[in-house]
Amino acid sequence: MNTSDMTWRKSRHSSSASGDCLEIATRPHTVHIRDSKNKQGPQLTLSPTAWSAFLTHACK
Repeated sequence: MNTSDMTWRKSRHSSSASGDCLEIATRPHTVHIRDSKNKQGPQLTLSPTAWSAFLTHACK
Protein backbone atom coordinates (compact mmCIF):
# COMPACT_ATOMS: atom_id res chain seq x y z
CA MET A 1 0.00 0.00 0.00
CA ASN A 2 1.28 3.46 -0.88
CA THR A 3 1.23 5.53 2.30
CA SER A 4 3.02 8.59 0.93
CA ASP A 5 -0.28 10.39 0.32
CA MET A 6 -1.45 9.94 3.92
CA THR A 7 -1.60 12.73 6.43
CA TRP A 8 0.61 11.68 9.34
CA ARG A 9 0.20 13.20 12.83
CA LYS A 10 2.04 13.10 16.12
CA SER A 11 0.39 13.39 19.49
CA ARG A 12 0.25 16.89 20.90
CA HIS A 13 1.87 15.32 23.98
CA SER A 14 4.97 14.35 21.98
CA SER A 15 8.17 16.14 22.82
CA SER A 16 10.53 17.22 20.08
CA ALA A 17 13.43 17.05 22.55
CA SER A 18 13.86 13.27 22.66
CA GLY A 19 12.78 12.48 19.11
CA ASP A 20 11.01 9.33 20.32
CA CYS A 21 7.62 9.75 18.71
CA LEU A 22 5.08 7.70 16.86
CA GLU A 23 3.01 9.08 14.03
CA ILE A 24 -0.38 7.82 12.94
CA ALA A 25 -2.40 8.14 9.77
CA THR A 26 -5.98 7.00 9.51
CA ARG A 27 -7.94 5.54 6.64
CA PRO A 28 -11.57 4.46 6.77
CA HIS A 29 -10.67 0.82 7.52
CA THR A 30 -7.11 1.03 8.87
CA VAL A 31 -4.88 2.94 11.28
CA HIS A 32 -1.20 3.14 10.29
CA ILE A 33 1.54 3.67 12.88
CA ARG A 34 5.21 4.48 12.20
CA ASP A 35 8.35 5.75 13.92
CA SER A 36 8.73 9.48 13.29
CA LYS A 37 12.52 9.07 12.99
CA ASN A 38 12.24 6.35 10.33
CA LYS A 39 9.45 7.42 8.01
CA GLN A 40 10.43 4.88 5.35
CA GLY A 41 10.74 2.03 7.85
CA PRO A 42 8.21 -0.61 8.84
CA GLN A 43 4.69 0.34 9.78
CA LEU A 44 2.08 -1.28 11.93
CA THR A 45 -1.41 -1.41 10.44
CA LEU A 46 -4.40 -2.01 12.70
CA SER A 47 -8.15 -2.06 12.32
CA PRO A 48 -9.95 0.86 13.97
CA THR A 49 -11.35 -1.63 16.51
CA ALA A 50 -7.88 -2.91 17.45
CA TRP A 51 -6.53 0.68 17.68
CA SER A 52 -9.40 1.67 19.96
CA ALA A 53 -8.78 -1.35 22.20
CA PHE A 54 -5.08 -0.49 22.37
CA LEU A 55 -5.83 3.11 23.35
CA THR A 56 -8.27 1.96 26.03
CA HIS A 57 -5.52 -0.05 27.74
CA ALA A 58 -2.61 2.30 27.04
CA CYS A 59 -4.31 5.40 28.40
CA LYS A 60 -5.29 3.98 31.79
